[in-house]
Amino acid sequence: MTVARAAVLGHPIGHSKSPALHRAAYRVLGIDMEYGAFDLTEDQLPAFAARVRREPGWRGLSVTMPLKAAFVPLVDRVEGLAAELGVLNTVVVEDSAAGPVLVGHNTDVLGITESFRHAGLDAVSDPVVVGAGNTALASVAALARLGARRVEFLARDASRAGEAAALAARLGLQVAVSPLEGGAARLAAADAVVSTLPPRAADGLAAELTAVPTDDGAAHVLLDVAYDPWPSRLAAAWQARGGLVLHGLEMLVYQAVEQIVLFTGREDARSQAVIDVMCASVGAPQHTA
Repeated sequence: MTVARAAVLGHPIGHSKSPALHRAAYRVLGIDMEYGAFDLTEDQLPAFAARVRREPGWRGLSVTMPLKAAFVPLVDRVEGLAAELGVLNTVVVEDSAAGPVLVGHNTDVLGITESFRHAGLDAVSDPVVVGAGNTALASVAALARLGARRVEFLARDASRAGEAAALAARLGLQVAVSPLEGGAARLAAADAVVSTLPPRAADGLAAELTAVPTDDGAAHVLLDVAYDPWPSRLAAAWQARGGLVLHGLEMLVYQAVEQIVLFTGREDARSQAVIDVMCASVGAPQHTA
């Protein structure tokens, strides 16, 4: 009997929480699925994609940096948000008479929107995205779904924000791009912030934020996708101002839930019982649905 298989791909990959999340969910769902991790560079990715096509049992792949854009030309088709954004984080292996078909999806957008919604934020009006890479693309799509009409990017290099800014414009959002350095005042004024920078990259912004006077106590929400180490300096500075911080692991949990649905067809993977087990497996905060 062929064993069902899935895995997370990226470089580096040793820190990934995806194996713990997926294995916990498959146990509670009663699904016999192996889930591994493969450290792959962009140069190694085509050979691995060919391996997936050859080997029986593959059901799906979780794709992380730096492979989210590199995998797009290697799949047979992209669907939904992956086609809209031009980046994927999920590959589903479908069976066909001609052999395996690789289909690209993007569940990062749902991961972000569900993080905000489970925290009680169903709409945003004046958001900021810190960074302008692949996760920023998913952030823009998520914020648009939450009702944003404008978005401002705080970018380390404004010349690299073109793709994210263009996506925001296509989605009908007004766009502004500002330097990361000196952006703390704009950050403090936003009702919702998604920081997409890697660990420590926002430390300078966090230091700036501590010097910005607090406002009238309006509730502001920060989702910091960098979850290790935690709390990040940015998250700590945000909490010190009285703002709500969403742990980066929450986004990871909710995007993984959608991957599991795609890999297995089990809609009950979205149940609170499964989400609670997944959160517990990685120490993520739990919210009542």
